[in-house]
Amino acid sequence: MATLAAELRQRPGPNKPDFDEKDKSAGTVPASASDSDEDDLPVKPSKPPAPPPQSSDSLDEALKDFSPRWRNWLIRGIFTWLMIFSFAVLIYLGPLALVLVTFAIQIKCFHEIITIGYIVYRSYDLPWFRTLSWYFLFTSNFFFFGESMIGSFGMLLARQDFLWPFVKYHRFISFSLYTAGLVGFVCSLVKKHYLKQFTLFGWTHVTLLLVVAQSHFIVQNVLEGLVWVLVPVSMIICNDIMAYMFGFFFGRTPLIKLSPKKTWEGFIGGAFSTILFGILLSYVLLQYDYFVCPVSYDEAQGGLSMDCVRPHVFVISEYTLPETLQGLLKLVGSQKTTVSIYPFILHSISLSLFASVIGPFGGFFASGFKRAFKIKDFADTIPGHGGIMDRFDCQFLMATFVHVYHFSFIRVPNPQNIVQSVLTLKPEQQLQVFLLLQEKLLKRGILHSISADSSI
Repeated sequence: MATLAAELRQRPGPNKPDFDEKDKSAGTVPASASDSDEDDLPVKPSKPPAPPPQSSDSLDEALKDFSPRWRNWLIRGIFTWLMIFSFAVLIYLGPLALVLVTFAIQIKCFHEIITIGYIVYRSYDLPWFRTLSWYFLFTSNFFFFGESMIGSFGMLLARQDFLWPFVKYHRFISFSLYTAGLVGFVCSLVKKHYLKQFTLFGWTHVTLLLVVAQSHFIVQNVLEGLVWVLVPVSMIICNDIMAYMFGFFFGRTPLIKLSPKKTWEGFIGGAFSTILFGILLSYVLLQYDYFVCPVSYDEAQGGLSMDCVRPHVFVISEYTLPETLQGLLKLVGSQKTTVSIYPFILHSISLSLFASVIGPFGGFFASGFKRAFKIKDFADTIPGHGGIMDRFDCQFLMATFVHVYHFSFIRVPNPQNIVQSVLTLKPEQQLQVFLLLQEKLLKRGILHSISADSSI
């Protein structure tokens, strides 16, 4: 990676700002507003900084009377609301739309990161680097997304004759594809460029780990219920907006040298706002089964279903208040000792704390990455925000945490998925599973008790 960074510092790239060391000393490096995720290089300009790039000629004309700081603030605000509206439309379209968009975002993020390494590839005419990078992306997606789809819709896929071989031998096919890519890489090695080629090979695989693996967790969260995506994503958006707002108006104390535009005022203000927002949003969403039911295949309807018996975490439960809190309530004349609340509300506090305290470090990591290669943004896809990766650095980290948190503390086996897995077996194997299950239930007295209850 150090070798690659050195090479990139010597060569201008498609995402590299159009300035050099002389420009830095003259203070012509573009600057953005406080608490922006797109942190500029740390310089001390001797004259007013140039205004940031505008989204279009029309926006440039409309906002020409504003100062660069306010112009950047307005552009970020406009496109932030456009992204929020687009996200709301995706939620309305349902889980399949979210999965497809996640796949598209993943490809764009991969493209933005791998393009940085492509600068070295073009300079030394190293063979197959770009082709192999996209090949490994395809192979990784075939494995990860295939595992997700087979786990949730195995029975549906198994019924399609042309898909059955891919379902049955999915992991073997995935391994064979990856091995073919490895052989191709070895065959592409060029004398005198081994170090650069292996550096780029590692570059590709780190990118796959950061982008593909974590987008796979987003898909898993979608299939567990829209609330596991909508709430965390909204928390990151809320934290980003409120930290920017608090930092813009009240920011005085620098938070971290790696990202000098971040302030403690923005960090703390964003944290409190995110916790309150997470509790309110969770309470609203829990009123609708559409957001809490996992996605499954309904054999009777012959399609996807989001109907379910609510898991315990989405059912109002009664909790005993801590003795300290009970004592405080008695001081104000209340004898309340219990409270009824959705368990998910309590979990949302944990999610919001992670989004506020640890989530921003995904952005700090991206800032350090960009500084290492002396680039301002990964791309200029979204005016005022940078590239897609600039917007999703924290989202990927949050999605991984939600997946791990759900798997560790909440998830229970889904009976529908278990039945689907059994139904993909041969008839004689299905009968064997039935007899074994019947024998176990009879020994434990469960089957007998169910029969007795049904006869009453």
